[in-house]
Amino acid sequence: MTKLDDTLAMLKELTDAKGIPGNEREPREVMNKHITPYADEVTTDGLGSLIAKKVGDANGPKVMVAGHLDEVGFMITQIDDKGFLRFQTVGGWWSQVMLAQRVTIVTRKGDVTGVIGSKPPHILSPEARKKPVEIKDMFIDIGASSREEATEWGVRPGDMVVPYFEFTVMNNEKLLLAKAWDNRIGCAIAIDVLKQLKNEEHPNIVYGVGSVQEEVGLRGARTSAAAIEPDIGFGVDVGIAGDTPGVSEKEAQSKMGKGPQIILYDASMVSHKGLRDLVTDTADELGIPYQFDAIAGGGTDAGSIHISHKGAPSLAITIATRYIHSHAAMLHRDDYENAVKLIVEVIKRLDRETVDRITLE
Repeated sequence: MTKLDDTLAMLKELTDAKGIPGNEREPREVMNKHITPYADEVTTDGLGSLIAKKVGDANGPKVMVAGHLDEVGFMITQIDDKGFLRFQTVGGWWSQVMLAQRVTIVTRKGDVTGVIGSKPPHILSPEARKKPVEIKDMFIDIGASSREEATEWGVRPGDMVVPYFEFTVMNNEKLLLAKAWDNRIGCAIAIDVLKQLKNEEHPNIVYGVGSVQEEVGLRGARTSAAAIEPDIGFGVDVGIAGDTPGVSEKEAQSKMGKGPQIILYDASMVSHKGLRDLVTDTADELGIPYQFDAIAGGGTDAGSIHISHKGAPSLAITIATRYIHSHAAMLHRDDYENAVKLIVEVIKRLDRETVDRITLE
């Protein structure tokens, strides 16, 4: 296995942490550990979003950089009399990536390993075999023989279920494979932005945020933005990589390794033109690569941030990622590092005069 440098070790800790919407304690503790050395103050809002504050100019504008702590997963809803677990998806899942995948049920007594199962195809009719298995017909098998045995092991309705996958550096060491890139990479970006600014002068107050419950409605970004009242907002997240077989440029044009994505439009927000121009002008000036994308469906935390308080010019900056909302997603380390570099350089330019000017563009 590749020896992990400090950055890779942090990324492994973040992605290995288990935290579906409403259960973000573990990734929050990891993010808190890594961001605290670079913050003046770390607090949480009432839903559990982490807010790390770094003051440059105490009278300057407030800039919020938010990645979300939660990952897509499942919740146990029932235990049947034979010890099989019924579950609810938490966040968006495509049924075809779920069957036969290993999962971890997090109980009060410790972790329990399971596998997602369904009726075997050997006993289905030829017509039924041609159809995808519906999520409602799947179950989780933990090897229990009865409801009593499953309960004895600590399993209860409401327990979270998390995909199981080991953080992996690919043969091309720039490519990183892990669960929960959506959106622990955003949390890592927020950490590294504060790290890069630790000994730099900047004309504002920067907030690195790990928000909760993004995958079920951008909820933690709303409450943390209410606490911060930002003047400028960045949602940092994953985006779609269009560089796999069968994907046309019309469907998704971004490619891994070609720079962070500047999101022009999604279902949660029309990106702010003035802020978008400042970001792309900064990138052009410094030779930082970037890509444009527009996503008709879905949204990011920027969608909640931009309509918080009295409104805040906001932009989503994302990392082109393959296979999101599955057990294993892949991204390119250069895109992550260029996103950090770009956001840091933009923050250095976000003084009060600049914020007031771009707000009216």
